[in-house]
Amino acid sequence: MKKALVCGAGGFIGGHLVKRLKQEGYWVRGVDIKEHEFSVLPTDEFVVGDLRDPLTVRAVLDQQFDEVYQLAADMGGAGYIFTGEHDAEVMHNSSLCNLNVLDSAVHQKVSDIFYSSSACIYPQSIQMEADQSGLKEAFAYPADPDSDYGWEKLFSERLYFAYQRNFGIKVHVARFHNIFGPEGAWKGGREKAPAAVCRKVAEADHEGTIEIWGDGEQTRSFLYIDECLEGVRRLVKSDFSGPVNIGSDERISINELVKMTADIAEKKISIRHIPGPLGVRGRNSDNTLIRKELDWSPQQPLRTGIQKTYEWISRQVLNR
Repeated sequence: MKKALVCGAGGFIGGHLVKRLKQEGYWVRGVDIKEHEFSVLPTDEFVVGDLRDPLTVRAVLDQQFDEVYQLAADMGGAGYIFTGEHDAEVMHNSSLCNLNVLDSAVHQKVSDIFYSSSACIYPQSIQMEADQSGLKEAFAYPADPDSDYGWEKLFSERLYFAYQRNFGIKVHVARFHNIFGPEGAWKGGREKAPAAVCRKVAEADHEGTIEIWGDGEQTRSFLYIDECLEGVRRLVKSDFSGPVNIGSDERISINELVKMTADIAEKKISIRHIPGPLGVRGRNSDNTLIRKELDWSPQQPLRTGIQKTYEWISRQVLNR
């Protein structure tokens, strides 16, 4: 039986990853600063611990795991990342987690380690138009991320590859593009656009009005959690280190996302545009490299994932 350590298991993607690994027959230890908010995870062991503390990391990474997944980070949606109010915390907290996990992984001779980077590493200068055609992995340099969150992710990518070169540890790096789905943050300021839109539509009257930051013509692509996990597992089982995009190439504006969600909810929703943090104007995933290296790319239509996510969030709204 293979053993895996999931760092950040109490979070949205980490929690789903734990379930996927258990379905595949792994023995799984999860670790996070908190337990999962929405689900009782089927981990063999779950440790509540702070990965910024090297002693905690040594305690949970105390053996030669077959695979380590490092998803722990200080992060959130635009309302958390783009205000500038949390930059020092984000950079400090996430960097410490990565430094500690890598150091212990080397000492324990871990075979494979996965790091979840972000599309936020890409230069803001090539994301100024809403019709952005797709971000290729090679576009990362010259570097100019739109946030300190993106700068930290780019630094940590280089950190992982430095450890691979100097210590022989096998790393796999993926740049996530807006992963969404059930059992993720849907209120409180750390939620991302799909969850925020689903919540607002669920809370609105049948012919209600919701608020959207900016003019709503900013574009993104959003990837449902199941396809994200499929990409992660294929990457870790391959000999490819990356970095590689794991994201959908189905671009949509926020206004269109509201219309899609309202249609799913069978509501007639109007939009009131207000000032707010926006990030870049247009972002989309180019999946040429993942198709070449892994012979796979995400195919599920966005609407399918939004349907599942809206159903889950609407239940949370009703039951709160």
